[in-house]
Amino acid sequence: MPQLIEVAFKGNRKEFFLWEADEPPPLRAPVIVDADRGEDLGLVHAAGLLAEQRSAHVPHGLLGAPPTHLAKRLATTDDVQRLEEVRAQDDDARRRAMERVKANALVMKVTDAEWQWDRKKLTFYFTAEKRVDFRTLVRELASMFRTRIELKQIGVRDEAKRLDGIGRCGRQYCSASWLPELRPVNLGVAKDQRLSLNPSQISGACGRLMCCLRYEHEFYVQSRKKYPKEGKPVRTSRGEEKVLANDIFRERVTLRGMDGEVRSVPLATLREEMLAAGDALAQALAHAAAAAELAAAVPAPEQMIEEDEISPEEALDTEHSPDHLSGIGAAIDPSLDVTMEWPTPRPPQDARRPQRRRGRRGGRRNRPAGGEGTRSPEDEGAPSEGD
Repeated sequence: MPQLIEVAFKGNRKEFFLWEADEPPPLRAPVIVDADRGEDLGLVHAAGLLAEQRSAHVPHGLLGAPPTHLAKRLATTDDVQRLEEVRAQDDDARRRAMERVKANALVMKVTDAEWQWDRKKLTFYFTAEKRVDFRTLVRELASMFRTRIELKQIGVRDEAKRLDGIGRCGRQYCSASWLPELRPVNLGVAKDQRLSLNPSQISGACGRLMCCLRYEHEFYVQSRKKYPKEGKPVRTSRGEEKVLANDIFRERVTLRGMDGEVRSVPLATLREEMLAAGDALAQALAHAAAAAELAAAVPAPEQMIEEDEISPEEALDTEHSPDHLSGIGAAIDPSLDVTMEWPTPRPPQDARRPQRRRGRRGGRRNRPAGGEGTRSPEDEGAPSEGD
């Protein structure tokens, strides 16, 4: 029976293909697959039931749609050697493309180049802050390499994912190793965790906020619901006191009384004192603590999370990082004329719905024209009061 397989290519690029043989290919095995007007070679990343599950969850999956490309056969030793020769020419193609970019004075950075295994297409990945008119560049590259040229614009996070590297933690980039989707990270995530707001300390190699800031954010948000807000006054057995700090790991609260005395008490003790003093906030904090304990007591179902696997709820969230740019590509054949049309930008919501203007003759909404305070067409020639 035909089955689905997931194949990985250069730069952490993965796609799903249909394998028509009875036995699934082994993991990490090289296979020849259908590509854009030709063939490409990649390594098997997942097969069988695991590939079906990943296809329904990961952002690059089919999401229920039938596969449109086939995996033809297992690659031979000669095929693998040919791929190594092609990969050795990628960096040279990128340098030559950068020379043409500088010659055309284009404000863009060519991040990577990727030859297709059969050398029928050459893809360049670039980053740019603004839209770039690269029509002349595509013509020059097509005549230089005598193959089909494709340019793809990516964001800086996608650039780090594609080039890979070692983070400040000493491990491989999360985006390149296991992170299935580049979720947005804003400065509020660092503020909730009381982290330093120095950009050099919370930014990754891409220059944006580190993806790992999101990992523990939900824990901090849920934990702080059990504590009174810092800077707010509370009523305890000692009278009115001000909350100075909350230690969510030791579950202690630092308070300062009206006489200036500072003390640190456990959260449970503070809640009891607030209840005894009749503070209305104590009841809300008790409910929040009970809800948090109930959520922690419910055991999560044991499951083996494979690489790049996410939950269906996360798969539905397709929002990318703010710096993520939609792919703008141009692909041509050397023998054809270059014709490209830029996508028409959608106007903002306010511009698409113009506001109504109330004229003197039209009257207000649901009120016929010519009523009190208006003039009918028959009265146009009649003099008005005061004439």
